[in-house]
Amino acid sequence: MEKEIRLWVDPGICGFKCDIEVKRVSKERVEIRINGTGCKHIQKLGESIPSLTLRDLFSPIIQNPVYLSAQRARCHPSCVIPVAIIKAAEIALETALPRDVSIKVDERP
Repeated sequence: MEKEIRLWVDPGICGFKCDIEVKRVSKERVEIRINGTGCKHIQKLGESIPSLTLRDLFSPIIQNPVYLSAQRARCHPSCVIPVAIIKAAEIALETALPRDVSIKVDERP
């Protein structure tokens, strides 16, 4: 039953890269660990969500435990780490395919 997913995330200008490890521990639950970040907000976020359930993943944004924890941890609104946590959990629980995501900036005058 155990399935492990690891994402390496570069959130951009802040420079606080991290890796997110998600391990499937049952049919409907994953454990989460965030490593390698110097960001105190992401560290706090990681401490506050040691696991998620399938139900958690599909909660509306304003009720989603990841986003609620990100808010309490005072993460910046454009931080990509919360969505990366959800993406990794979805892949581990086999509700999403393992595909890279990206945001590219094209600044024009």
